[in-house]
Amino acid sequence: MDERLKKLDKLKELGINPYPYKFERSHNFQEIKAQFEKLAQTEEKVKTCGRIITVRGHGKTLFTTVADESDRIQLYFRKDKLGEKFDLFQYFDSGDFIGVCGSVFKTKTGEITVLVDEYSLLAKSLRPLPEKWHGLKDIEIRYRRRYLDLIANPEVRDAFRKRTRLMSLMRTFLDGRGFMEVETPVLQTIYGGAAANPFKTYYNALEQDMFLRIADELYLKRLIVGGLEKVYEVCRDFRNEGIDRMHNPEFTMLELYQAYSDYNDIMELVEQLIEYLVEKLNNAKKIKFIDREIEFRLPFKRVRYTEALSDKLGIDVLAANESEIDRQCEQHGIDYKKLSLGSKIDKLFGELVQKDLVDPTFVIDYPKMISPLAKTHRDDERLVERFELIIFGVEIANAFSELNDPMEQRKRFEAQIAHKEEGIRQIDEDFITALEHGMPPTGGIGVGIDRLCMVLLNQPSIRDVILFPQLRPDPTDSP
Repeated sequence: MDERLKKLDKLKELGINPYPYKFERSHNFQEIKAQFEKLAQTEEKVKTCGRIITVRGHGKTLFTTVADESDRIQLYFRKDKLGEKFDLFQYFDSGDFIGVCGSVFKTKTGEITVLVDEYSLLAKSLRPLPEKWHGLKDIEIRYRRRYLDLIANPEVRDAFRKRTRLMSLMRTFLDGRGFMEVETPVLQTIYGGAAANPFKTYYNALEQDMFLRIADELYLKRLIVGGLEKVYEVCRDFRNEGIDRMHNPEFTMLELYQAYSDYNDIMELVEQLIEYLVEKLNNAKKIKFIDREIEFRLPFKRVRYTEALSDKLGIDVLAANESEIDRQCEQHGIDYKKLSLGSKIDKLFGELVQKDLVDPTFVIDYPKMISPLAKTHRDDERLVERFELIIFGVEIANAFSELNDPMEQRKRFEAQIAHKEEGIRQIDEDFITALEHGMPPTGGIGVGIDRLCMVLLNQPSIRDVILFPQLRPDPTDSP
């Protein structure tokens, strides 16, 4: 860094501003390559810019590789063309941003190159680029200093571009089907809509504790009560829990609700949405995720929750008492002592059934004891009309025929509080009041966007699809 600071001082002595305000660009590097034949034939000058990656000197000539967001290109500097200004390049380094004007040609090896007539420094880099020849591989540095990851690894930039496109396609799909995008509060006096621990903060103006939302569900349902029949929100949710390959405390969800529908309608909608995204992003119905090929063909497979788990355990899960479930947990190495009966059953399902579901699969008809916001199954009082979409053993989406009976909803909330379940410590009386005004039959779903991106973009960790994932403090960090 000291050597670069000396170069910075020298540039200033020579009257050169190392941090100018702007640069007028006529073409990015991708456009230069795409329009090469025309540009070469007409001898049109291009004005272009980017970050210096490498420099190779040959006496009175220099070649540099420069990168912009679209591509990389080679620049060619000649002393007989630039005169005294050629010597200024000794104060430039890899990592610096440079702007040039010149004509395009191909070298003997066929590489498209810009012959530089003029050049200027656009920003001086005071630190060297990381592992400039081989890309940045250190996983900790990649996540902690994403800007370096984006500089060094073009495939990372491509993955995040695809994520942005996925979000745009998702909105296009829903908007085209008459859904209305809305926004609901991030700060809430009473958190709910999921089973999770919240982040807590304090609202000075109101002089009260507030919580960052763990889900959008209860507010979106208020909108259904209010007469908005198809609503969705792409939202940031916050759950004060663990960090691992599948979990980030701050994450992105798609939540949507459709009046006059049930979980079967939502199942069909989400099938069509996932198929649409896969085809638009990959131009295929099969994609590779980690070491397996996943096929997205409609209809997706259906598996009944209690039947699948009962088959694995050799007992009727719904008829089993809690001591039998405890024995099964012990047998399969599950720490169950602080869990409710419903949570024990769900842990068994995840261990014995869910992890083996590779192709897109709807797990349907959950036990009522683990689904406080879903409507009782029309054919079995012990179940609810709920499904989860599982891909490669990972929960991607969770959906219900929504509970719209206010008295039943109150009983479910009270039962949650009595069992000290995560996700509720206080009944949201305003939500109950909203239901008492009448909510039509409604289907709803929450889709984990980060996990969906993992699968569709073939990224092994949730941290690979979040630009700035939450990380534990790095003791080696310096100010």
